[in-house]
Amino acid sequence: MLGWLVPTQAHAVGAAEPGKEPVADAGACIAASEARDADRVLTECSVVIDNIKAAKSDRINALIARASIFITKGEADRAIADYDVALQLDPTLADIFNARGELHRKRGDRPKALADFAAALRLNPDHASARSNYHVLAVELERLGAQMAVAGRPSFNCATARRAVEKAICADPELANLDREIDGSHARVVRAAAGPAAARALQRDQDAFIARRNAAFGQPGYDLKRAMQDRLRRLNGVDGY
Repeated sequence: MLGWLVPTQAHAVGAAEPGKEPVADAGACIAASEARDADRVLTECSVVIDNIKAAKSDRINALIARASIFITKGEADRAIADYDVALQLDPTLADIFNARGELHRKRGDRPKALADFAAALRLNPDHASARSNYHVLAVELERLGAQMAVAGRPSFNCATARRAVEKAICADPELANLDREIDGSHARVVRAAAGPAAARALQRDQDAFIARRNAAFGQPGYDLKRAMQDRLRRLNGVDGY
């Protein structure tokens, strides 16, 4: 994330022509930014931002400085709004595209974040932060897409389900997800088993769980969801399995 950005040179206040607004003095905004004085940045930099007579570079730096304050205050929407204006003034700012993308990602707007990271990379293919952000987010979106594709589906084909317990699992998305997670965790521990004998023992344990589940389903006091949750915890090692 960008820190405090300070212009390298302030514009001096000029004498105002009759009926015209004087040119804004960026010096106070620069001084506040250098001092990291949040209240003064909000006051002084806002004067520069709102004055159309201010030089474009001064307004951009003032917007970036004010956005930094909004970020520290947890006001992401206002920071994004300032970055929006900065990019309208200069759409070649790769750092700002990347910074805005990070804010979009924190707010959960992944498509906008990905678009901003991509824009930063188009402007600067060597932008390390944007490249890392783009890669991480692209992988995350791919994973979420894969999860959504199987959400509510168990590990078996519901079209061929015959047992009452299987039909119950197919009819309940939460149980279906649990079944798929159990199957995935079981496959993982079998792959990690210390040799064929250990793998066979793990498979026998899984077969025994399914047999118990099939036999107990529908019996008084049997809680299918709890039994599946317990099995998943054991597979994932919570109980030292």
